Amino acid sequence: MLERYFHLAAHGTTVRTEMVAGLTTFLTMAYIMFVNPMILGDAGMDKGAVFVATCLGSALGTLIMALYANYPLALAPGMGLNAYFTYGVVKGMHYPWQVALGAVFLSGVLFLVLSLSRIREWIADAIPRSQKMAISAGIGLFLAIIALKNAGIVVASPDTLVTLGDLKSPATVLAVAGFLVMVALDARRVPGAIIIAVLAATAIGVLAGISAFAGVFSLPPNLAPTLLKLDILGALDIGLVTIVFAFFFVDLFDNTGTLVGVAYRAGLVDPAGRIPRLGRAFIADSIATIAGAILGTSTVTSYIESAAGVRAGAPGWWAWSSPPFFC
Repeated sequence: MLERYFHLAAHGTTVRTEMVAGLTTFLTMAYIMFVNPMILGDAGMDKGAVFVATCLGSALGTLIMALYANYPLALAPGMGLNAYFTYGVVKGMHYPWQVALGAVFLSGVLFLVLSLSRIREWIADAIPRSQKMAISAGIGLFLAIIALKNAGIVVASPDTLVTLGDLKSPATVLAVAGFLVMVALDARRVPGAIIIAVLAATAIGVLAGISAFAGVFSLPPNLAPTLLKLDILGALDIGLVTIVFAFFFVDLFDNTGTLVGVAYRAGLVDPAGRIPRLGRAFIADSIATIAGAILGTSTVTSYIESAAGVRAGAPGWWAWSSPPFFC
């Protein structure tokens, strides 16, 4: 069935290769399941419900992107967008989080309308190629500083804003060692280099007592505190128009930069420098944003971590000359 649907052999890949690539992408972006509830929790939202909304919104968006747009892109609530949601709209402008969710929903509807009319695609095509590449590089640098902070390599400083952390800390040493192993395996072109390094560092961290381990299975938290709690009428207030457009434009540039970065990595760009099925990718992103707001999370968008999965072996069947079924 998978061969008939995805034409794996024709695109030089296998089910095993795709599974390794998908698992690699998941492991590199799994942090959002824990970071997003922490950030939106500061807005007064139930952290358990946000955790479930994050998982469901990410799964739904990724499935639509894969099955409808045929892109190797995973989606989840965007870093930066969730911070703007909490610290800009809710705590900064003093709007209830229900109204902020309504603004996210309206921005998603705007995304969808413009995507269906191809206006959003025209906007993306009008952005110079250098700017698109710069956006993806900027997203990567933003994620790099998050990783350095979480690893304890850099910490906050009142004088210089950022300074070196305790490089002798066991967690920091493990993080650096795991990264070096990842680079070494990748340089030797070992299949699944990223996932091997991540799993090895995780296992060592658990066995050494560096990382907390609370089991493998448990019942999910209750989604009710955030499900369908968005206030669309409140978001229609004239003062929130700028917020809706802020969500829209940040997601537009974020999504465009991610698409370009992953497309070049995966060989998706056609000889003319265009990204095929761009409209479908935008529609998938729009629907994911709408669904995420309904579930109870900030804007769901494409993740640059998808490039890790592409690096791990995904480029095969994602060639730009996709099967006729998806054209």
